[in-house]
Amino acid sequence: MLMSQPNNVFFQPDGLCHPLRFLLVRGERLQCGIDEAGRGPVIGPMVMCLVCGDGDLLQKTGARDSKTLSPGSRSQIYAKIKQTADVVEMIVFSAPEISEMMGRMTLNEIELHGAIELLKHAIYPTYVDSFDIDPSRLAQALKKFSKNEVTCEHRADSTYPSVSAASVIAKVERDRMIDYLKKEYGEFGSGYPSDPRTIEFIEKSLSNGRSLDPIVRTTWETFKRIKSKGGNSKLF
Repeated sequence: MLMSQPNNVFFQPDGLCHPLRFLLVRGERLQCGIDEAGRGPVIGPMVMCLVCGDGDLLQKTGARDSKTLSPGSRSQIYAKIKQTADVVEMIVFSAPEISEMMGRMTLNEIELHGAIELLKHAIYPTYVDSFDIDPSRLAQALKKFSKNEVTCEHRADSTYPSVSAASVIAKVERDRMIDYLKKEYGEFGSGYPSDPRTIEFIEKSLSNGRSLDPIVRTTWETFKRIKSKGGNSKLF
């Protein structure tokens, strides 16, 4: 598994299964899917995941778009996916890594880099939840790095069982990393710029002279705006 996590913290699966989501498996029966969790937050890592397996079996785990599932359901489905899938691979971009890379590339290019790395482990035709506004353009870029067919679509996590499974794995793993960071740094809410708890945490931390470089994406406009105002800002 391709993974980098804070302080080498690794997490183990737990839980059971969840009711069915799909009536019919979309795409190839043997398929791989790629999705991410944590693209937009100002705090914490971005996790990208590849899951390959039998679409019928992945469907029966109850996997679907992770945003539509409760944390408890996600954890239960996570364990079933780990037991069912032929391949589960993950790459984690930490906040410092994202900050450094954003100095020379866009967030889409960072995700492209991650997807290319994950495709090295794809053993079946692969479906990607498109992070490019133009899915066909992304597919053309990724096909250069895959021996299998690559299809990119918006909301693929609601269409293909393998992408749904990747969505769940990425979300559960990221949530566990966030829980670890909160134990180290204290409560900071969701980590998204729209969350008042997140903004308050950053403001107070900067006002107290605390370095947030290990957990905050310092190239995000949200952080730069708060820092430029001496630790005091508004949401918008």
